[in-house]
Amino acid sequence: MRESVLSFPGFGIGEFTVDSVAFEIFGIPIAWYAIIITFGMVCAVAYTVFRGSQVGIVLDDVIDFALFAIPIGIIGARLYYVLTKLEEYNSFAEVINIRNGGLAIYGGIIAGAITVFAVAYFKKISFLAIADCCTPGIILAQAIGRWGNFMNGEAFGAETEIFCRMGVNNFLTAYKTLYVHPTFLYESLWNVLGFVLINIFYKHRKYDGQVFLMVFGWYGLGRMFIEGLRADSLYTSIGSLTFRTSQVLAAIIFVICTVALVYLAVKKFEKPLYVKPVTKKDEAKK
Repeated sequence: MRESVLSFPGFGIGEFTVDSVAFEIFGIPIAWYAIIITFGMVCAVAYTVFRGSQVGIVLDDVIDFALFAIPIGIIGARLYYVLTKLEEYNSFAEVINIRNGGLAIYGGIIAGAITVFAVAYFKKISFLAIADCCTPGIILAQAIGRWGNFMNGEAFGAETEIFCRMGVNNFLTAYKTLYVHPTFLYESLWNVLGFVLINIFYKHRKYDGQVFLMVFGWYGLGRMFIEGLRADSLYTSIGSLTFRTSQVLAAIIFVICTVALVYLAVKKFEKPLYVKPVTKKDEAKK
């Protein structure tokens, strides 16, 4: 929990202070990061409800997916982060203490996707159909969530003199003012643009899973370049080779999704879009 002095001189915005703590409840500080991340999750669920209703996936179904996928996704995000910095943790209490920060989006996506697949299988709902319904909401949630990094004065890039540079002064910079790439802003804007473009395309999709591939292809492309600017990347070493974990993973995701989309486009693949069959239980709810 900390204060940061920020500025955007290229936009004529002088220094101002942001506090990572929004308020306290019974002496317990509640961080802006938690509030913003939660708001992003709510938006993602609301979007999934909207898209799900178009294919017969009702509110109760979406709530079931969210109740399992969100907490397991948070666990996955934490595990991904911890495993890349395992040497820094000395006890189980430190591992589970997310109040000190340390969540990685890819871990959340992997754990969440596995959970959604399992719930879809149990509920006999097409995984690709629900994936198309929820993934645009996920990229929107990520766009919103990056502003939690802004309130923490973190997730910024290397020093630069670019016009959109951000001045930052906090404990991460040893209380010196550095002018850096506002990578949190780059990713937020990239994700918002992707969300808008995906929704323009949405009604033209040819098969279930097409939107899913487009969303992750888009995110992978942006993250691949933005991660290269980050000053706080998670690194993995294999032998003498050290690389930015999230950047390599983003590149792999982008390539896989792009190849799949191109292949299916060349094959002119089309398939009737999934619509959930109406059950007696659904009829009873009406």
